[in-house]
Amino acid sequence: MSYYFVAQIAIHDEEEYKKYLKDAGEVFSRFAGKYLAVDANPTVLEGVWDYGRMVIIEFPDRIAFESWYKSPEYQEILQYRLRAARCDTLLVEGV
Repeated sequence: MSYYFVAQIAIHDEEEYKKYLKDAGEVFSRFAGKYLAVDANPTVLEGVWDYGRMVIIEFPDRIAFESWYKSPEYQEILQYRLRAARCDTLLVEGV
């Protein structure tokens, strides 16, 4: 069963965030992560959305997700995202 990492991101330091992006895609792919959506201007249908970017990444299963998220490679670059942006992230189980 697929799992989806969903991130709502409000970037306040573009230069620091670029350090995260420099290696993020390569790290995701090593753990079978696949970008499904990256949108800097999603259409809000209901409620209030005060972020600047929405990201959805698919992993084939929870083990692949946890292997990625807890990996030394990801933890090394995660610090840049957390310093550069306000992020609300979720792990969603597919159907």
